[in-house]
Amino acid sequence: MDNAIRIHPGKNEPGGIREMLAIALPMVISYACDMVMTFTDRMFLSRLGPEIMNAAMGGGMTAMMMMTFFMGLIGYSTALVAQYLGAGRKGTCPRVTTQAFLIALAAYPVILLLRPLAERFFIVMELPAQQIEAQRVYFNILIYGTLAGLFRMALSSYFSGIGRTRIVMFAGIGSMIINVGVNYVLIFGKLGFPAMGIRGAAYGTIIGGIFGVLILAVSYFSRENRREFAVMRAFRFSGKIMKKLLYYGYPAGLEFILTFFAFNLMILIFHSMGSVTATATTIMFNWDMVSYVPLIGIEVAVTSLVGRYMGSGDVHTANRAIMSGLKTGAVYSSVVLVLFVFFPEHLAMVFRPAGSSTVFDEAVPTAVFMLRVASIYVVIEAAIATFIGALRGAGDTRWSMMASVVLHYLMVAGLVFVLKVLNMSAEAAWVVVVSVFFLFSVVFYLRYRGGKWKEIHMIEKKPGVAGLGTPEKEPAFSGTKHSPGVQ
Repeated sequence: MDNAIRIHPGKNEPGGIREMLAIALPMVISYACDMVMTFTDRMFLSRLGPEIMNAAMGGGMTAMMMMTFFMGLIGYSTALVAQYLGAGRKGTCPRVTTQAFLIALAAYPVILLLRPLAERFFIVMELPAQQIEAQRVYFNILIYGTLAGLFRMALSSYFSGIGRTRIVMFAGIGSMIINVGVNYVLIFGKLGFPAMGIRGAAYGTIIGGIFGVLILAVSYFSRENRREFAVMRAFRFSGKIMKKLLYYGYPAGLEFILTFFAFNLMILIFHSMGSVTATATTIMFNWDMVSYVPLIGIEVAVTSLVGRYMGSGDVHTANRAIMSGLKTGAVYSSVVLVLFVFFPEHLAMVFRPAGSSTVFDEAVPTAVFMLRVASIYVVIEAAIATFIGALRGAGDTRWSMMASVVLHYLMVAGLVFVLKVLNMSAEAAWVVVVSVFFLFSVVFYLRYRGGKWKEIHMIEKKPGVAGLGTPEKEPAFSGTKHSPGVQ
């Protein structure tokens, strides 16, 4: 066994569990707020019927898919900011964020131009007639709010990179409160507003997202942050930093969009099997997304810490942070395992419609089976999230992208074969999906154990680098295999 795996990080050591939790917990709360928004949207809409709930999932996932490449690209600024911070170059951190803002502005018109392709995709997937029209309405409203989502990612990545994730948490809480309140009012027609149904859910999501961006922007432009990181000097295009962000970030962006497309395709394949299977998988994936939220926080924390310590040349402490992530993920996933194994019926009944529904009643047994099998899936995801966060933080993005994409489409192929060729049940197909995710964990562990991530140098720490807010010479971009942008 690799020597690195034997490390036992102490709670108070650099890279230990306490430092991990200091970054991860606020991120967990932030992402939990996002999931509460999504979850309550679908729970509110489930009162209008399972088809409307399914439409919100399909339309929302497709809108997210349209921006995932840019989200992955912008989100990689977390690792780059963390590496500059670790190298003692605070003044360069907001310059990375400025390039992320520019990417967001360029991405928005592209996303809107691609909107007709998504609508065509709904038709090709042969979704139930009751679902497809509502899904089209929800998607066509939600897509206009993607700019707020991109800006929020850029600002969140900055604060995650410098380790100040409490600000991201407060933005998530504020966004959630506004979103849930506005959705309740607009979906059901409260306080004098007309009942807008699924349209109201889309408007509420956009309004909540904009509120979250405003909270992050206030913190970004605060006097303390401006002084410490020279924020106001950072508002200019930097070709060298942009090349560095694109060089390391585009694999993350490609991975996001290709794997998210595969995941969305998987959901739509299940949905194409009829309303009963669609309802069962919607219930399961709603709880899956809720359960995955803390693992996203752990992944972000591992990326931030590994990036910071690799930037300062401390590989040993970076490895300790990875071990802390694995331990934290194992404890959390054990709790989820208990809930999914022993209380799946209670979880499924949360989405019971207000009136009687034969579709829902028939879907419950399948949903219960899927939730029980998903208990294994969540344990596997904990390891995958940690190793992916570590590889991204170190800059090993190309290998991560290739491995993740290949495995996701292997999963889709297996799903199509089981459901469409062999005509087997949704339960059998879900077992295939979980089996492929087990393969994920093995592949990413072997990459981590191989240690090539330790050889990647995104930036070089130079002696005598200017300190707080002092203008610094920007790094040159060389485009070499392991060290593009080495200065």
